Amino acid sequence: MNTPWLKWAAFAFALFHIYVNVFATIPELWFSAIHFGGFVALCALTANETGINGRKPDLWVQVLNIVLALAGVAVTAYLILFEDALYAREAEFVLSDYVFTAMAVLLAIEFTRRTTGWFMPVLIIIAMSYILFLGRYIPGVFQFPGLSLETVLYRSYFSQEGMFGLTANISASFVFMFILFGSFLLRSGAGDFIVSLARCLAGRFTGGAGFVAVVGSGLMGSVSGSAVANTVSTGVITIPMMKRSGFNSQFSAGVVAASSTGGALMPPIMGAGAFVMSSYTQIPYLQIISLSVLPALLYYLTVMFFVRIEAKRLGLHADTIEQRESVLSVLKQGWHFLIPLGVLVALLVMGYTPIRAAAVAILAVILASWVSATPMKWDDIFEATVDGVKTMTATALLLVAVGLIINVVTTTGVGNAFSLMIVDWAGGNLLIALALVAIASLVLGMGLPVTASYIVLATLSAPILFDLIAQDQMLAALRSPNLPSSVTTTIDLFGGNPLVALREMPLEMRQILRQELLSPELLTGMLLSAHLIIFWLSQDSNVTPPVCLAAFAAAGIAGTKPMATGLTSWKVAKGLYLIPVLFAYSPLISGTWPERLTTFGWSCLGLYAAAGLLQWRLDRPLNPLSAAMLAVSALLLMWAPFAIYYHLVGFVLLAAVIIWQRVESGKESGKLPDTTHQ
Repeated sequence: MNTPWLKWAAFAFALFHIYVNVFATIPELWFSAIHFGGFVALCALTANETGINGRKPDLWVQVLNIVLALAGVAVTAYLILFEDALYAREAEFVLSDYVFTAMAVLLAIEFTRRTTGWFMPVLIIIAMSYILFLGRYIPGVFQFPGLSLETVLYRSYFSQEGMFGLTANISASFVFMFILFGSFLLRSGAGDFIVSLARCLAGRFTGGAGFVAVVGSGLMGSVSGSAVANTVSTGVITIPMMKRSGFNSQFSAGVVAASSTGGALMPPIMGAGAFVMSSYTQIPYLQIISLSVLPALLYYLTVMFFVRIEAKRLGLHADTIEQRESVLSVLKQGWHFLIPLGVLVALLVMGYTPIRAAAVAILAVILASWVSATPMKWDDIFEATVDGVKTMTATALLLVAVGLIINVVTTTGVGNAFSLMIVDWAGGNLLIALALVAIASLVLGMGLPVTASYIVLATLSAPILFDLIAQDQMLAALRSPNLPSSVTTTIDLFGGNPLVALREMPLEMRQILRQELLSPELLTGMLLSAHLIIFWLSQDSNVTPPVCLAAFAAAGIAGTKPMATGLTSWKVAKGLYLIPVLFAYSPLISGTWPERLTTFGWSCLGLYAAAGLLQWRLDRPLNPLSAAMLAVSALLLMWAPFAIYYHLVGFVLLAAVIIWQRVESGKESGKLPDTTHQ
C-alpha cells in the first residue's frame, strides 16, 4: 500500500471498522462480509503495486487483480442487497445465488493462498469435497453421506456458521481493534522504549544481553502478538547485542525466536487467541488474560533459565553500571508509553468491552504522545492506521476462510468423530490424549498460522480434553464418603467402580454427573485449561522444525542455518510442551489463587531442573548421578498430584545438585565462587 489513493482507501476502511465497532449497529453477517470484501480488494490492488519479488506485475495480471478486487466488492454487495430476496423464496437458490456464493468461496481460497501459502486452501478444498461427496467413500466413524451443493453454499455464505460467522466477526471486531492499537503503540516509538526498559531491568544479571532479549521480546510481544513480527522487530537489536556479549549466533537466534513466540501467550493482547477463546468458551476476556499471566511468566522464566545456564557455560558476566541506563532515566524518557496500557487494563477491569477499551487505548496513545518529546502528528496517525490495516490483511482473510472449515466440522459431526478417535487411541488416558493433541498441532502448524491451527484443533479436540480433565476431578470427588444418593445410585448401575462407571456411562449421563459433583467455577477453570492447552501447543509451529517461521526469521538476522536455529529454538522453548501438562494436572488455571501461586512456585523450581537436564549442566556439566537427581527433582516438583512432601524431596534434590556443583567449582578455583548477580 504505497500509492496515496490506496493508503487513503485503507485509512477509510479502518475508520469504518472503528465507527461500526464503537458507535454503529449493523447485522454481524453484513459487517463480516464487508470486512472480507474490503480486504480482498485491498490485497488484490496492493499486489498491483509490488507483484512478486517486488516487480510490478504484467498488464494481464494487473487486470486480473482489478477484476478480483471488484469481485470482492460484488460478493459483499450481493449478500447485503439480496439476502431478503433469498428468504422470500424460502431459501431456494437461483442462478445468481450459485454464482456469487461460489465466487465468495473461491475468493477465500485464492486470497488465503496468496497470504498464507497452499496448505490452508488445500485443507478447505478437502473439507468442501468431504461435505459434498468424499465423505460417503470413507469407512468408519468419518463416513458422511454428503449434502447438496445448494445446501453447502448456503451454509458457507448466508449462514452464521459459515465464512461470515463467528471467526470473521471476531476478526472484524476484537482482532482488528487490537492490531490497530498495537500499530499505534509501535508507531509512537514504544519499541525503543521497550528495549531500553528491558536492558536496564535485565542487564544486571549474568548473561545480561540474553535476558534483555527475553524481556524485550516478552514486552513487545504482549503488544504485537505475532511471533514473526516480534522476532524481526526486536531481533534486529537484540540478536547483535547477544552476539557482541559472547553468545554464539545460533543460540542468540534461538532465544529470540523462543522469546518472541511467547508474545502470543503474554497478556493483555495474546494475539487473536484470547478473543477467539472468549467467544468459544463464553469465558470473559478479562478472566482469560488474568489467568494467563502466571503461565506466561513461567514460559519466560524457562527461557531465562536456558540463557543463564548458557551464560555460565561461556563465563559471561553482567553488564557494568556504565553500560546500562537506570530504570528511572528510561522511565523519565518514556513513561508516557505506559499510559495506554494502563488505560486498557483499567477499562477492562471496570467492565468495558475489549473493543471499546481498545478504541479508548488508541486515543490514549495519541494523547500520551503529545506530552512527550516526539508527539504524534497527522502523518504519524495516518501511517499508523495504514500500517494496522496492512498487518491485519493476512489475518482477516485467514479468519474468514477458516470459517469454511468450521462449517464442515460442525455440520458433518467430524469433530465428534475425531474426539471418539482420541478416546479410542488414548484409552481414556489424559497424558496420551495430550501427546496426540501435541502431534496434531504440530502437523496442522506446518501449514496453518497459529490462530487457524488453534481454531481447527479446538473445534476438534477441546470437548474431549475438557471431558478427560473433568474425569480426573470427578474421580477425586467420587472418593468422598458423603456422596448424594443419586450419585451413588448412578455408580452402582456400573458395578460400583467409579473409574469403570465414568468410562462406560453415556456422555449425556456423564455430563449430568459432572454438574452434580463439580462447582461451576471449577468447571469453568477446566474448560479454560483445555483451550489453553490447545492454544499453547498451537504455538509450537513457530519454533519446531521442519516449519518454524519465527526461528527462520531469526536465522536470517543472525546469519545462521535455518534448520539448526529451529532445533535450538525448539529446545529453548520447551515450556510450550511442559507447561500445558500443568494446565491438565495442576490447579495452575482451575484452582484458587493460593493454589495457583503455590503451583507457580514449585513449577519454577521444576522447570529450572528440567532446563538444566536438557542443557546437561547448571553451573558446570552434569554427571549421570546429578542428571538423574535433576530428572527426579523436575518430576516431583512439577507433578501436582504428588503431596507436599514429594515437592520437598524434589526441592532437596535440586538444592543438593546446586550446592554440589558450587563446591566442585570452588575446589577447582581454590575458593568458593562469587555469587554476586547470580
